[in-house]
Amino acid sequence: MRFDVFTLLPEVFKPYLSTSILQRASQKGLIEVHLHNIRHWATDKHQTTDDEPYGGGGGMVMKVEPIFAAVEDVLGSPPPCPVILLTPQGRLFNQQIAEELSHLSQIALICGRYEGLDERVREHLASDEISIGDYVLTGGELAALILIDAISRPIPGVLGDPMGAQADSFAMGLLEYPHYTRPPEFRGWKVPDILLSGDHGKIARWRREQSLLRTWQRRPDLFEKATLTQTEQRFLESLQQSQIEKNQNPPENNESRD
Repeated sequence: MRFDVFTLLPEVFKPYLSTSILQRASQKGLIEVHLHNIRHWATDKHQTTDDEPYGGGGGMVMKVEPIFAAVEDVLGSPPPCPVILLTPQGRLFNQQIAEELSHLSQIALICGRYEGLDERVREHLASDEISIGDYVLTGGELAALILIDAISRPIPGVLGDPMGAQADSFAMGLLEYPHYTRPPEFRGWKVPDILLSGDHGKIARWRREQSLLRTWQRRPDLFEKATLTQTEQRFLESLQQSQIEKNQNPPENNESRD
């Protein structure tokens, strides 16, 4: 898969892309990340890519001409792939979107800076808008790295474990179960006996129940879209019943009274 990233700060990407999983994926030819410095398409000697906003106000706005020139010079006109603008006004990024985009052969990412981009980029160049959350960042570069990472993981061969991406939190619609490794005991905290039993069937059931429990405790909203078996549904109902009984029978206060 090919990522074309249009940015004012291409140097931000290189350290992360040259490390660990994404580096190996690139070396295997599974992904390509091409960084394009928008300044190279500015037409003045100072490579100006921003200007004061019409109507006044604080901050600067990224100019429309260098962005259009960069994207059309690299991709052609019209671009043959989705052109995604990273903006807090976009649809909220999640695992489903990551997996959908991972099936494409190419996407382009536009990283904003300053107070934003000329609105004509949004209206006439971007084909999609994505947000990574309801908060403010200095620019779109971190958001672009998040998309590249999340979209790359489901691509076959990117992860060492072929089932790894499917077991991740959110990939299966729920939060992931807890993990343990050696030593079996640390400062008196022991690894659950079931994980040392060698019974893979029981281990699989325990992990699924822990995933259900953790999701129920921390992100119950995920159950709205999760597909559960009858056994898993009964397990959830038992958790809910236990909570009801606990609320109806609070522990007695054993503190002494004067």
